[in-house]
Amino acid sequence: MSKDHLLLVEDDKRLSALLSRDLEEKGFSIEVARNGKQALGLFGDRTFDLVITDLMMPDMDGVTLCKEIRKKNTHIPIIMLTALGTTDDKVEGFDAGADDYLVKPIDFRELYARIKSLLKRYRPDELTGNQLKYADLEMFMDTARVYRQGVEINLTPKEFNLLNYLLRNPEKILSREEIAKEVWNMSFDTGTNFIDVYINYLRKKVDKPFAKKLIHTRTGMGFILSQSS
Repeated sequence: MSKDHLLLVEDDKRLSALLSRDLEEKGFSIEVARNGKQALGLFGDRTFDLVITDLMMPDMDGVTLCKEIRKKNTHIPIIMLTALGTTDDKVEGFDAGADDYLVKPIDFRELYARIKSLLKRYRPDELTGNQLKYADLEMFMDTARVYRQGVEINLTPKEFNLLNYLLRNPEKILSREEIAKEVWNMSFDTGTNFIDVYINYLRKKVDKPFAKKLIHTRTGMGFILSQSS
Protein backbone atom coordinates (compact mmCIF):
# COMPACT_ATOMS: atom_id res chain seq x y z
CA MET A 1 0.00 0.00 0.00
CA SER A 2 1.39 3.43 -0.96
CA LYS A 3 1.93 6.08 1.68
CA ASP A 4 -0.45 9.01 1.99
CA HIS A 5 1.32 12.05 0.53
CA LEU A 6 0.95 15.20 2.64
CA LEU A 7 1.90 18.80 1.88
CA LEU A 8 3.05 20.71 4.97
CA VAL A 9 3.17 24.51 4.63
CA GLU A 10 4.95 26.06 7.60
CA ASP A 11 7.49 28.91 7.74
CA ASP A 12 8.71 28.02 11.24
CA LYS A 13 11.68 25.77 10.46
CA ARG A 14 11.78 24.16 13.91
CA LEU A 15 8.07 23.32 13.98
CA SER A 16 8.21 22.17 10.37
CA ALA A 17 11.07 19.78 11.13
CA LEU A 18 9.31 18.39 14.21
CA LEU A 19 6.01 17.87 12.38
CA SER A 20 7.70 16.30 9.36
CA ARG A 21 9.67 13.85 11.48
CA ASP A 22 6.64 12.88 13.57
CA LEU A 23 4.38 12.34 10.57
CA GLU A 24 7.03 10.40 8.64
CA GLU A 25 7.44 8.13 11.66
CA LYS A 26 3.69 7.53 11.51
CA GLY A 27 3.97 6.34 7.90
CA PHE A 28 3.20 9.45 5.85
CA SER A 29 5.18 10.86 2.94
CA ILE A 30 5.80 14.58 3.58
CA GLU A 31 6.77 17.49 1.35
CA VAL A 32 7.43 20.86 2.96
CA ALA A 33 6.82 24.37 1.64
CA ARG A 34 8.02 27.47 3.50
CA ASN A 35 5.30 29.77 2.21
CA GLY A 36 2.07 29.84 0.24
CA LYS A 37 3.64 30.61 -3.13
CA GLN A 38 6.04 27.68 -2.85
CA ALA A 39 3.13 25.47 -1.76
CA LEU A 40 1.07 26.39 -4.83
CA GLY A 41 4.01 25.49 -7.04
CA LEU A 42 4.32 22.07 -5.42
CA PHE A 43 0.54 21.56 -5.53
CA GLY A 44 0.52 22.22 -9.24
CA ASP A 45 3.34 19.74 -9.93
CA ARG A 46 2.43 16.88 -7.60
CA THR A 47 -0.55 14.95 -6.25
CA PHE A 48 -1.26 15.21 -2.52
CA ASP A 49 -3.78 13.47 -0.28
CA LEU A 50 -4.00 16.24 2.34
CA VAL A 51 -2.65 19.74 3.02
CA ILE A 52 -1.55 21.12 6.40
CA THR A 53 -0.95 24.86 6.33
CA ASP A 54 -0.02 27.59 8.77
CA LEU A 55 -2.28 30.65 8.80
CA MET A 56 0.25 33.44 9.28
CA MET A 57 3.00 33.29 6.63
CA PRO A 58 4.98 35.78 4.55
CA ASP A 59 4.05 36.48 0.90
CA MET A 60 0.78 34.50 0.98
CA ASP A 61 -1.19 33.66 4.13
CA GLY A 62 -3.02 30.41 4.79
CA VAL A 63 -6.46 31.83 3.97
CA THR A 64 -5.33 32.94 0.51
CA LEU A 65 -3.57 29.61 -0.03
CA CYS A 66 -6.74 27.70 0.86
CA LYS A 67 -8.77 29.71 -1.64
CA GLU A 68 -6.20 29.07 -4.39
CA ILE A 69 -6.08 25.34 -3.63
CA ARG A 70 -9.87 25.13 -3.71
CA LYS A 71 -9.84 26.56 -7.24
CA LYS A 72 -7.77 23.53 -8.27
CA ASN A 73 -9.25 20.82 -6.04
CA THR A 74 -12.60 21.01 -4.22
CA HIS A 75 -12.20 17.78 -2.26
CA ILE A 76 -8.66 17.59 -0.88
CA PRO A 77 -8.70 17.88 2.94
CA ILE A 78 -7.03 20.99 4.37
CA ILE A 79 -6.01 21.47 8.00
CA MET A 80 -5.11 24.98 9.14
CA LEU A 81 -2.62 25.57 11.97
CA THR A 82 -2.75 28.89 13.77
CA ALA A 83 -2.09 30.74 16.98
CA LEU A 84 -5.42 32.54 16.48
CA GLY A 85 -8.44 30.71 17.88
CA THR A 86 -11.36 33.17 17.96
CA THR A 87 -14.69 32.40 16.30
CA ASP A 88 -14.03 34.99 13.57
CA ASP A 89 -10.64 33.43 12.82
CA LYS A 90 -12.16 29.97 12.53
CA VAL A 91 -15.02 31.14 10.33
CA GLU A 92 -12.56 32.93 8.03
CA GLY A 93 -10.49 29.75 7.73
CA PHE A 94 -13.53 27.57 7.06
CA ASP A 95 -14.90 30.09 4.56
CA ALA A 96 -11.61 29.90 2.68
CA GLY A 97 -11.98 26.14 2.34
CA ALA A 98 -10.23 24.66 5.37
CA ASP A 99 -11.77 21.43 6.67
CA ASP A 100 -10.23 21.56 10.12
CA TYR A 101 -8.59 24.10 12.40
CA LEU A 102 -5.93 23.36 15.04
CA VAL A 103 -4.71 26.03 17.46
CA LYS A 104 -1.03 26.19 18.40
CA PRO A 105 0.79 24.84 20.34
CA ILE A 106 0.08 21.68 18.36
CA ASP A 107 -0.69 18.42 20.10
CA PHE A 108 0.90 15.94 17.68
CA ARG A 109 -1.44 13.13 18.73
CA GLU A 110 -4.48 15.28 18.04
CA LEU A 111 -3.09 16.35 14.65
CA TYR A 112 -2.52 12.71 13.72
CA ALA A 113 -6.09 11.82 14.72
CA ARG A 114 -7.49 14.71 12.66
CA ILE A 115 -5.42 13.68 9.62
CA LYS A 116 -6.59 10.05 9.78
CA SER A 117 -10.21 11.11 10.21
CA LEU A 118 -10.13 13.50 7.23
CA LEU A 119 -8.33 11.03 4.97
CA LYS A 120 -10.95 8.41 5.75
CA ARG A 121 -13.79 10.85 5.15
CA TYR A 122 -12.55 12.22 1.85
CA ARG A 123 -11.23 9.20 -0.01
CA PRO A 124 -11.96 9.80 -3.72
CA ASP A 125 -13.41 6.30 -4.13
CA GLU A 126 -15.90 7.11 -1.40
CA LEU A 127 -17.01 10.26 -3.19
CA THR A 128 -17.63 8.81 -6.64
CA GLY A 129 -21.19 8.24 -7.74
CA ASN A 130 -22.88 9.13 -4.46
CA GLN A 131 -26.14 11.04 -4.57
CA LEU A 132 -28.18 12.29 -1.62
CA LYS A 133 -31.74 13.59 -1.91
CA TYR A 134 -34.31 14.97 0.48
CA ALA A 135 -37.54 16.60 -0.70
CA ASP A 136 -36.52 18.80 -3.67
CA LEU A 137 -32.90 19.09 -2.49
CA GLU A 138 -30.23 17.03 -4.28
CA MET A 139 -26.52 16.60 -3.65
CA PHE A 140 -24.13 14.92 -6.09
CA MET A 141 -20.91 13.85 -4.38
CA ASP A 142 -18.97 13.02 -7.54
CA THR A 143 -19.28 16.57 -8.88
CA ALA A 144 -19.73 18.40 -5.53
CA ARG A 145 -22.89 20.05 -6.85
CA VAL A 146 -26.12 20.84 -5.04
CA TYR A 147 -29.52 21.58 -6.59
CA ARG A 148 -32.92 22.59 -5.27
CA GLN A 149 -35.87 22.47 -7.62
CA GLY A 150 -33.30 22.07 -10.37
CA VAL A 151 -31.55 25.34 -9.45
CA GLU A 152 -27.85 24.96 -8.64
CA ILE A 153 -26.74 26.22 -5.22
CA ASN A 154 -23.11 27.28 -4.87
CA LEU A 155 -21.66 26.26 -1.49
CA THR A 156 -18.25 26.62 0.11
CA PRO A 157 -16.52 23.31 0.97
CA LYS A 158 -17.51 23.58 4.64
CA GLU A 159 -21.11 24.48 3.81
CA PHE A 160 -21.15 21.47 1.49
CA ASN A 161 -19.88 19.19 4.28
CA LEU A 162 -22.44 20.54 6.75
CA LEU A 163 -25.31 20.05 4.32
CA ASN A 164 -23.98 16.58 3.55
CA TYR A 165 -24.26 15.67 7.24
CA LEU A 166 -27.80 17.06 7.43
CA LEU A 167 -28.80 15.10 4.31
CA ARG A 168 -27.40 11.89 5.77
CA ASN A 169 -29.50 12.42 8.90
CA PRO A 170 -32.89 13.78 7.76
CA GLU A 171 -35.71 14.13 10.28
CA LYS A 172 -33.21 13.81 13.12
CA ILE A 173 -32.33 16.53 15.61
CA LEU A 174 -28.57 17.08 15.50
CA SER A 175 -26.97 18.77 18.47
CA ARG A 176 -24.18 21.30 18.13
CA GLU A 177 -21.89 18.77 19.79
CA GLU A 178 -22.69 16.14 17.14
CA ILE A 179 -22.22 18.61 14.29
CA ALA A 180 -18.89 19.85 15.70
CA LYS A 181 -17.62 16.30 16.00
CA GLU A 182 -18.85 14.93 12.67
CA VAL A 183 -18.37 17.96 10.40
CA TRP A 184 -15.49 19.81 12.05
CA ASN A 185 -13.90 16.84 13.82
CA MET A 186 -13.62 18.86 17.01
CA SER A 187 -15.23 19.27 20.41
CA PHE A 188 -17.90 21.95 20.57
CA ASP A 189 -16.83 25.06 22.45
CA THR A 190 -19.91 26.52 24.15
CA GLY A 191 -18.23 29.92 24.08
CA THR A 192 -18.39 30.11 20.29
CA ASN A 193 -21.25 30.29 17.80
CA PHE A 194 -19.55 29.23 14.56
CA ILE A 195 -21.96 26.32 14.02
CA ASP A 196 -24.92 28.71 14.20
CA VAL A 197 -23.07 30.98 11.79
CA TYR A 198 -22.74 28.17 9.25
CA ILE A 199 -26.33 27.03 9.71
CA ASN A 200 -27.36 30.59 8.85
CA TYR A 201 -25.10 30.56 5.80
CA LEU A 202 -26.85 27.40 4.61
CA ARG A 203 -30.31 28.79 5.27
CA LYS A 204 -29.60 31.85 3.13
CA LYS A 205 -28.65 29.62 0.20
CA VAL A 206 -30.81 26.51 0.65
CA ASP A 207 -33.99 27.95 2.19
CA LYS A 208 -34.30 31.70 1.68
CA PRO A 209 -34.90 31.62 -2.12
CA PHE A 210 -37.60 28.94 -1.74
CA ALA A 211 -41.06 28.90 -0.16
CA LYS A 212 -40.58 25.61 1.72
CA LYS A 213 -38.04 25.81 4.53
CA LEU A 214 -36.05 22.65 5.28
CA ILE A 215 -33.49 23.64 7.93
CA HIS A 216 -35.05 24.25 11.34
CA THR A 217 -33.83 25.07 14.84
CA ARG A 218 -35.03 23.08 17.82
CA THR A 219 -34.45 25.42 20.74
CA GLY A 220 -32.16 23.95 23.36
CA MET A 221 -31.54 20.82 21.26
CA GLY A 222 -29.99 21.63 17.89
CA PHE A 223 -30.97 21.60 14.22
CA ILE A 224 -33.02 19.34 11.95
CA LEU A 225 -33.54 18.86 8.22
CA SER A 226 -37.30 18.43 7.93
CA GLN A 227 -40.26 19.32 5.75
CA SER A 228 -42.19 20.11 8.92
CA SER A 229 -41.59 23.41 10.65
